[in-house]
Amino acid sequence: MDIHAILPPKGRDLRLDLFRGIANWAIYLDHIPDNVVNWVTTRNYGFSDAADLFVFISGYTASFVYAKMMLERGFIVGATRLTKRVWQLYVAHVILFVIYIAAIGYVAQRYNDPDIINEFNVAGLVDNPIQTLTQGLLLKFKPLNLDVLPLYIVLMGLFPPVLWMMLRKPDLTMLASLALYFAARQFGWNLPAYPYGVWYFNPFTWQLLFVFGAWFALGGALESRSVIRSKVLLYFGIAYLLFSLVMTMAGRFPDTGHMIMPDWLFDAFNPNDKTNLAPYRVLHFVIIAFFVTRFVPKEWKGLEWPVFQPLIKCGQQSLAVFCVGVFLSFVGHFQLMMSSGSLLAQIFVSAAGIGIMTCVAYYISWSKKQDKPLPKPAAPAASEQQAPPSKAAE
Repeated sequence: MDIHAILPPKGRDLRLDLFRGIANWAIYLDHIPDNVVNWVTTRNYGFSDAADLFVFISGYTASFVYAKMMLERGFIVGATRLTKRVWQLYVAHVILFVIYIAAIGYVAQRYNDPDIINEFNVAGLVDNPIQTLTQGLLLKFKPLNLDVLPLYIVLMGLFPPVLWMMLRKPDLTMLASLALYFAARQFGWNLPAYPYGVWYFNPFTWQLLFVFGAWFALGGALESRSVIRSKVLLYFGIAYLLFSLVMTMAGRFPDTGHMIMPDWLFDAFNPNDKTNLAPYRVLHFVIIAFFVTRFVPKEWKGLEWPVFQPLIKCGQQSLAVFCVGVFLSFVGHFQLMMSSGSLLAQIFVSAAGIGIMTCVAYYISWSKKQDKPLPKPAAPAASEQQAPPSKAAE
């Protein structure tokens, strides 16, 4: 089949790094309960949140990074490179998993607080450690806040044939993803979790945002250009974002929400169906993606502002920053539990965690540069090599 996808132009798109950095910071803040600072994140003002952004950007970057390789060197090479990335993600998850549960167990034993084991969903390790660890390696057992990375691993692991089809039939592939999304919601498809229940992020539905990111990168944005710049989308999008804000605020303050709107309307959007990626979440995110594409062009000079550099750096080292952020969210949660939990403590924990994540990103970036060979010294100019000897030398 002929190639119909359109590869993005060469050069790094700093918008992706910026928004991936925002997603990492927001995920860290959102994972700390009873923290007033997480009111700055988008989950409080609309249906979608940092997880939607993270999955979309993951699909976007995976497509243009590996699409060119697949086109130039064949499907096998592209698929093996994707598999190598999946292995890196899996190793990162296992390391984070072990450190995370070890930290939770140590804290529970050191401070004689068994409730924290139940709160972070690691009680099975006490009763049946071997089977629980085995299920953890199979991605079926996941402690609290360790749900995003297994989803990413599964989506990337199944991406090679999807990318092959996306390069040849991008619109058809996008429609197939949409059909799978609605079928999963209709028939209740999901993966089983251990010891009971299902995955918090249903891969059968969340794949829609991942594939949408790939489609958007490989020509979808150009195809949608007329829609993105239309006044109809502008007015409808603004109205829908305002509606999303009202409904989300109603969910945050349910007593007031029930007073100002009928129960059928309140119950239709609350609680927000994150597990199966409710259609209103998808629409909310798509509108935001279209607005960002319209109002934040790739060549926007603001991307070079110093204030955005820490976020961009965290986005460029996303995997390490994400793993550190998940662990620090547990540390921050525990610190607030052990302290007064005052406003000052919440601000300090939030700022300290983001500061550490940023330092990790800058260190890894610096370390990678040190691994590169130094540039060779320039060869002397030809005129210098052929210069006649001086009289002093004679």
